[in-house]
Amino acid sequence: HVKAQPISATLLDQRLVVWRTTAGISVANDICLHRGIPLSMGHVQSDQLICKYHGFHYSSEGRCVLIPSQPGASIPPKLCLKTYPVKEAYGLIWTSLAGGESYSLPDFFEWEDADYQQILPNAVDLKAAAGRQMEGFLDVAHFAWVHTETFGDSNNPIVPRYDVKPTTNGVHAEYLSTVSNFPKGLQDLAPADFQWLRVFDVHFPFTAQLTVHFPDNGRLCILNAASPVSARKTRVFCPICRNFDREMPLEPVYEFNYQVFAEDKEVVEAQHPEDLPLELLAEVHIRADKTSIAYRKGLSALGLGSVYTA
Repeated sequence: HVKAQPISATLLDQRLVVWRTTAGISVANDICLHRGIPLSMGHVQSDQLICKYHGFHYSSEGRCVLIPSQPGASIPPKLCLKTYPVKEAYGLIWTSLAGGESYSLPDFFEWEDADYQQILPNAVDLKAAAGRQMEGFLDVAHFAWVHTETFGDSNNPIVPRYDVKPTTNGVHAEYLSTVSNFPKGLQDLAPADFQWLRVFDVHFPFTAQLTVHFPDNGRLCILNAASPVSARKTRVFCPICRNFDREMPLEPVYEFNYQVFAEDKEVVEAQHPEDLPLELLAEVHIRADKTSIAYRKGLSALGLGSVYTA
């Protein structure tokens, strides 16, 4: 949450400062061009980001507008921060180091839908590559083995056939099975013969939405946004929307999701090689891996790496 004070963030090893003014959110390299101090150590006053070391003032566009020690002097044009495009959506701040305004965000319309409750758990930090985390989110064969304490059933490990289709900027998969999405202890709330539909929509490279169809037209929508801090360090943001139990306390929702995250974290952090292999012959695949195979092919098509990508 970016409020009155700037915060620091790291994306692809680039340290960033994020600050808010009346013009909105700004994102720039987290370094004062005078003596190299992180601007995230400073503060915002009168819509200007002020460096902690010598008080240089920067506008929301990243231009230095005041040098307090010599207020009458002209300011060199090179005293202008490297800034990046920024958008606010789904309770998150999005940016791109590539620059420009051409990048698109995943469609998560439920975040603005009054029929849905919007939930934003804390981000989860992983010592793992973003590609590995994303593939774990898309995987449907691990429920019976990794999530046995939350919703999976070791007696129900079979993955029925499902289809994967390409989309404009990703892939779409629909998976129908009897694996319940209710937490353990509440799974009898669903009819015994209920078929759970899970719809995955991948937005390359590191975002995916999962829509789970509950009984009585209930919908649980989860946006998995894996932000690559570094090659093998990822911060996962996970906005959630649901159109049921909207008046119920949120504490059980947070507790359940953090437990699911923890179960996945243990496995993903232990994977080797740490990077996601894009050469399909590097690992063995089974029929249940259709989504992850399509995901790896999609990353290869983006040119992220000939053998591995983090």
